[in-house]
This record gives sequence, structure tokens and C-alpha cells, in this order.
Amino acid sequence: MDQTETSSVTGDTATCDGGGGPLGHPRVYLNLGDDGRIDCPYCGRSFVRSSGAAVGSAES
Repeated sequence: MDQTETSSVTGDTATCDGGGGPLGHPRVYLNLGDDGRIDCPYCGRSFVRSSGAAVGSAES
């Protein structure tokens, strides 16, 4: 089973570039779903809204 990294974000939007450098991918902006999570379509990294984060704000 493959393990993917999970990152916590404080808003409704996450950004992912696959870690940058030659092994990365183009930067994408991902909108978290109603359940507060999204997976990057390029690298599979998971993003979840942190508990207590305000809904309707962008990640900084």
C-alpha cells in the first residue's frame, strides 16, 4: 500500500507543486471539498482542513 503525505491547511484552498525542483509538478490550486479534504491529482498528496480553521478563507 502506498503512503502519501497529508498536509493540514487553514482555509478552503491548498497549493501543491509536488515538492518543487526536478521531481515536482506544475503548481496547482486545489479547493477543499465539503468534507474538508482533497487529493492532488498529480502526486496524490492529501490536504485536510485543520480543526478550528475558518471555512471560507484561503491558505496563506
